[in-house]
Amino acid sequence: MFNKKKQPPIRSLIADGSQIDGTLRFSDGLRVDGKVIGDVNANPDQASILVISETATVIGEIHADHVIINGTVKGPVYARLMLELQPKAHIEGDIHYSALEMHQGAIIAGQMRPVDMAEEKPTLKLAANNQ
Repeated sequence: MFNKKKQPPIRSLIADGSQIDGTLRFSDGLRVDGKVIGDVNANPDQASILVISETATVIGEIHADHVIINGTVKGPVYARLMLELQPKAHIEGDIHYSALEMHQGAIIAGQMRPVDMAEEKPTLKLAANNQ
């Protein structure tokens, strides 16, 4: 996880009072204080962090390694490594995560689904079946 490695720097900001319409792609880190209407996608080939502050609204899908939410999201969230839901987080959509940290006050109107890690686990065989 990111605790063992250095987190990528936040290089981009969507300021409070700004609105972006359309698909947004970013590398490294992005902080959203304004409004995004469209999907927000981190580059899947490198480590990423997305911060959605308490003044922010995102209407669309979110894909990043480490996602921190303290604002409003209307759409599914895909956190490949870590999802942090802070006290003012309000999510209307399903969340998909590997690790989850949820603070008291955060609201989710959707399903919580851990990322399927079955592909990485070896198949187990019962000794009774080895005849």
